[in-house]
Amino acid sequence: IDIGWPAASAIAYGTVLGSIAIPVGIIVNVILLFVGLTKILNVDIWNYWHIAFTGSLVYVATNDFALGILTMIVHSMLIYLMGDMVAPLVQKHYGLPGITFTQGASLPGFALALPLNWIFDRIPGISRIKLTPETIQKRMGVFGDSTVIGLVIGLVIGFLAKYSLAKTLQLGINTAAVLVVMPRMVSLLMEGLTPISEGANEFVKKRFPGRQLFIGMDSALAVGQEAVLSASLILVPVTIFLSVILPGNSVLPFGDLATIPFMIAIMAAVFRGDIFRTIIGGIVDIAISLYIASWVAPMLTQAAKLAKFNMHGNSSISVLSDGGSWTTLLIVGLGKMMTWTGISLIGIAVLA
Repeated sequence: IDIGWPAASAIAYGTVLGSIAIPVGIIVNVILLFVGLTKILNVDIWNYWHIAFTGSLVYVATNDFALGILTMIVHSMLIYLMGDMVAPLVQKHYGLPGITFTQGASLPGFALALPLNWIFDRIPGISRIKLTPETIQKRMGVFGDSTVIGLVIGLVIGFLAKYSLAKTLQLGINTAAVLVVMPRMVSLLMEGLTPISEGANEFVKKRFPGRQLFIGMDSALAVGQEAVLSASLILVPVTIFLSVILPGNSVLPFGDLATIPFMIAIMAAVFRGDIFRTIIGGIVDIAISLYIASWVAPMLTQAAKLAKFNMHGNSSISVLSDGGSWTTLLIVGLGKMMTWTGISLIGIAVLA
């Protein structure tokens, strides 16, 4: 069963190794910022659970506490590297000046979306499809409005779920409301964050003249965007369908169905808000994630037992978001097979 990121973060922070993830992440950030190897000042402290997650899994796989600490150091370096790379994209597409994302569940989508976007641009027919919220509204008028799109998506999902007429209509109204309210909520949140960003930049300019600074934030700032929400709503039933038909998959999506917007947030920016490409890219991402999450399940189950996590009667657990990420496969896979050599090679590559 997919227990979702809240439970996975509790397991990650619940181990002895995971409990020191926050100071490890902060120290690495300060050092990299001081020597000029990153432009990120990460204020998204909670999401250090992502490095605690991989560190705990490597510790479970190798029973080497020191290697687990090195894993967290290397993973945090990788997050800052990808955060620097996506910063211009995040600021341009989402209109977030001085902000970048440092969330471990969103950043891996960047590396997957880049080659997919290159392929889409070269496939006749698909390259001509432009399905952004703006183009939909331009061509369809009032029927392309985000409220109407949300209503239609909600009604379709309610119908497929075999809801009663009343529940289907209620779901349609709720979905329409989400597509309207979420972007406004995010804009209000950004108004509150702007002084923090400006203050941090002033701090850096005084002490590091000529240096540019990005504030590392959670990709929750992007999930209110219409393309992300629309694609995510469609991907929820698709994810359940994929879990049933994919041969060899052993994970039943559940807890992380609500995390899909975070998984595709940066992918949507790479695809320039194209809903069609985001859905196709999301399908590819989720299919890969299901297989990786199946591979991770035994180690995560053991980590849960070490953290004395209540599995509510489940004999095996996994998590679709972080457990299915290619970064988890890379870091934990090499850490398990090659121990110190594997994690060191990743660290050297990231530094380079």
